[in-house]
Amino acid sequence: MAKFRALKTRIRCLLADDGWEGNLDQITALPPAEVVGPLLSFLLSGGEMKWRAVTALGIAVSRMADEGMEDARVFMRRLLWHMNEESGNIGWGIAEAMGEIMACHARLAAEYDRMLVSYVRETGDDDNFLDHPPLRRGVYWGIGRLAQAEPARMRLAVPALVRALDDEDGEGRGLAAWALGNLAEHCTPDEISQARVRLLSLQGDASSVELFEDRRLLCTTAGALAGQALVRLDAVS
Repeated sequence: MAKFRALKTRIRCLLADDGWEGNLDQITALPPAEVVGPLLSFLLSGGEMKWRAVTALGIAVSRMADEGMEDARVFMRRLLWHMNEESGNIGWGIAEAMGEIMACHARLAAEYDRMLVSYVRETGDDDNFLDHPPLRRGVYWGIGRLAQAEPARMRLAVPALVRALDDEDGEGRGLAAWALGNLAEHCTPDEISQARVRLLSLQGDASSVELFEDRRLLCTTAGALAGQALVRLDAVS
């Protein structure tokens, strides 16, 4: 236990440092099985620390998968369990971590991409749709992040993202718009048409959005992200 606390303190200090990106090599040089626990705990911190932990988890679990896919699968199933209400956990930061991990490792993406999308896909049956808006935000971000790395693979998320532009949650609408913009080249003409109508109506949406992109935490609005998505959709239509 003392060793775990010492490691956790060390990793926290490395991530809290202004030069945290340069410290990632020190963190991910440690055995992946040892660092994922502390990193998971930092997802609850929120703000910059949460996102820095998400980034480090992507690298660490990707390395874990390279060394042994089964160990990485066990960890991904652990994340899925955290998203399950029966686990007793809230799931803060879990979807974001899943998206980042899959963006860093194509084989894991091939196995778990559909599970991530299922959390924002309503089927009317016994589905995995998340009722809690803050958790849906994490899924929209995770989809958008994976779309940056593997847009063709995430084509499967487009219908759910188009519907998500009507999400009751303003920040969720903004993140769905951002994710959809990342998939502009993989939308059908009909999907582009449907999305444009919704995005045009969102341009005046002043809902605040916290967006982590290119390892920087940005404060923007749903309207601004809708406008950016429109530009990307119009460029391919």
